[in-house]
Parts: sequence; C-alpha cells; structure tokens
Amino acid sequence: MAENTPGALSAVILAAGQGTRLKSARPKVLHPLGGRPLVSYAIEAAQAVSGRPPVLVVGHGAEAVRAALGDRVRYVEQAEQLGTGHAVAQAAAALRGEAGLVLVTYADMPLLTVATLHALVAEQRANPGPFTLLSVNAPALRDFGRVVRAATGELQAVVEAAQSTPEQLALTEVNVGAYCFRAEWLWATLPRLPLSPTGEYFLTDLVGLAVAAGERVAVVTTPDADEALGINTRVQLAEAEAALRRRVNAHWMLAGVTLTDPATTYIEPGVTLGPDTVVLPNTHLAGRTTVGAGCVLGPNTLVRDSAIGDRCEIECSVLEGATLAEDVSVGPFAHLRPGARLGRGVHLGNFGEVKNSTLGPGVKMGHFSYVGDATLGADVNIGAGTITCNFDGVKKNPTVIGAGAFIGSDTLLVAPVTIGAGARTGAGAVVTKDVPPDTLAVGMPARAVRKLK
Repeated sequence: MAENTPGALSAVILAAGQGTRLKSARPKVLHPLGGRPLVSYAIEAAQAVSGRPPVLVVGHGAEAVRAALGDRVRYVEQAEQLGTGHAVAQAAAALRGEAGLVLVTYADMPLLTVATLHALVAEQRANPGPFTLLSVNAPALRDFGRVVRAATGELQAVVEAAQSTPEQLALTEVNVGAYCFRAEWLWATLPRLPLSPTGEYFLTDLVGLAVAAGERVAVVTTPDADEALGINTRVQLAEAEAALRRRVNAHWMLAGVTLTDPATTYIEPGVTLGPDTVVLPNTHLAGRTTVGAGCVLGPNTLVRDSAIGDRCEIECSVLEGATLAEDVSVGPFAHLRPGARLGRGVHLGNFGEVKNSTLGPGVKMGHFSYVGDATLGADVNIGAGTITCNFDGVKKNPTVIGAGAFIGSDTLLVAPVTIGAGARTGAGAVVTKDVPPDTLAVGMPARAVRKLK
C-alpha cells in the first residue's frame, strides 16, 4: 500500500526516556530482555503491523541507541523530555505528509503482541472517531493511568495515577499505552495539549480533547495483563523476563517439545526446536540456536548460536557457535567453542573441548582431550588426555588426522602436523612430525616404528 493512501499505517515508538530508576549508565531501551535489546521487541511488532520501519523517538543515550540499532528504524530526537505528547509531536515533521493512521507504542513495553496491535488498528479503521487506545483490567498495575468511562460505557478520560482521585484509583481498567490515531487529527491536535502540573504534555490528555469535541475514542481491551508490563525498574525487567519465558516455553510445548521443568528452562525468542525434543532442567538455549527433532538437552546445559541436528544428546555441557549433525552425543561437562563441527554419530565425552575443528562421522573423543584448529576424518578415535598443540605463540596451526586413525592416550600433537589414515600413536607420544598412513608412532619425540595392516 502506498505511503500517501488513506489506509496507510505509520508507527511511532517512544524511546527517549532516561530510565533513572534502573540506576544504569546504559540507556533503558538497550537493557537486554531474552538476550536482545528491550526496544527490539517494539520495533519488530510495529514493523510487522505497519509493514515499514517505524519512527523511533530517541533522547537519552541517543548515540548508543543509534549505534545498537543501525538503520532498522527512522530516528527523530526529543532534545527536551517534556512528556509523551511532546515526544510524539517530534515525529510530526517525519510523518506529516503520510496520510492514514499512526500507531504509537512505547519502547519499554516489550510484551505487546502483533495480534493485539492488529486488533487495535482494525478497531480504529472501523472507528469514526479520531483514535483508539488499548486497555487492560489489571488491579496490580497501580501506577498506570485510569480509564474513566461514562455510564453508557463510552470512554470519558484517561487520568494519570498521580492525578487520580481515590475513586478513580479504585478503578481496575488501566491504559496500557498503545494507540492508533487518525494521522490528520493527531498532528492538528497535539499542539493543543495542555501543560500538566508537572510541566509535561501528556498524550493521554488527547482523550479529553476528543471527548470535549464530541468525538468518540474507542477502546480495545487485552485479556493478557502481561502485555501491559512496562520496564522502569530492574524488578519490572525481571518480571518481564519471566513473562517472556512463560510465553516462549508455552509456545514450544504446544509445538511438541517436552520441557520437564518449564520454570528452570530458558529459551530465548530466536531459538527454534524440533518436535519430540526433550529439554531438561536448568538448560539455557540462546541466540540463533536451532535444534532438530528427537533431541535430549540438559540438564545444566548452555547452547548459544549453535545448530543441532536430529536425535542429538547434550548433557551438562556448553556449546557456543557449534554445528552438530544427526545422532551426536556430547558430555557430560564438554565444551564446544566457535567453529566446532561434529559429524553424524560423533561422541564427545566428559571434559572434552573442541574449537574451530571438524570431527568427521563416527569420531570418538572420550574424555579429557582438547582438539583445536583440526580436521579429523571418519571413525577417528581420540584417547583420553590427547591435546592438539595448535598455538606456537604467534599463530594457530592446523592438525589433520586421517580416517580410522587411533590416537593413544596422552598424545600431544604439535601442530602443524598430519596423522595419516589408519595410523596410530602410542600412549604419551609427542608427535612433532607427520605420521604416514597405517603407521605406528611412539615415544617423545614420536618416531615411526612399524607399518600396520
């Protein structure tokens, strides 16, 4: 839909607040939630509804916000913090030529869903009045503006908590802080907002201006109080984290994933899991992780930015930037670092560590071993205590181990070095020179002693 058509929708996200109650040098909207900046949730929801990059009103920490978000949004700056109405007005120059509707949300309300915002926009498209706001019935949200209705049920006013009478404070319907405006009316009316006793221009005072003019302000009420969670303190940040975790965990359980203890299962929103996977307690799945079907993960496992194939088992281990094919078993107490690539049927046992290496299909690396900057062929056996000595103090050097080789316990492979296919090293060997295929090498330094069939 063209930007200048009457049905077009633009989105404005308010992100200029300082967040003083967080007591942090970091701008509030960049605090992490589910592994991502708080503001990213509002951006993704607004863009999903409007179909275009939203306008982000920045203020405190604007440079840090721009650096973190790049060109994902259009920026306008609120140099003085003069209230929510003043913040929206800063977007007027950027959007005034775009007819249609304007969706306004807050960067510190990350749990508003795309479905709810679609409902808000749909209500306003059907509303002959100037705008629609979102409310929720939530007695616990004591510091939210109260929704005051007439006896007929029509909206009369939204009164900020600090300005409410005791009778108004007893109302349980509160203003969430999401609006859909008729653009022409919004830009014409914002300059008429009155100055509040606190020296600010409140966006909610637009309700009074519309009602006084005899126009209808519509209301959409969400049944989910979690959507109204706003972040002003670290306590509220933790509450939002817990709510987000409940939402994500419920999604995956409904999709066929077993979480044996959802309260101790931490799955970030960017993670995907296949059906019949089981996630055991105290497991953290983070970043761009993908997990196949029929896996068992945990307990006490961290997987970040990794790809795990079908039917893998990861027990009490840490995976970072790793790629696992099907039927791989890892752990307990193993560590896969960035660039680790494990082929089908690989077994990596307790206290094994792999970094920037490829382990071919069927490799067995039982325990207490380190493989770095190496390429292992199919069916290699790595004995306990084996180490690839890949760093010479200046650069990382490669180790190549051919298919079917057997590396004896406590072998030191001093890179760069190549172990031929089918070769063997004796226990405690220090290998400083290449070992030909089908050859046994023993000693310190290792020497070839005989050919093997």
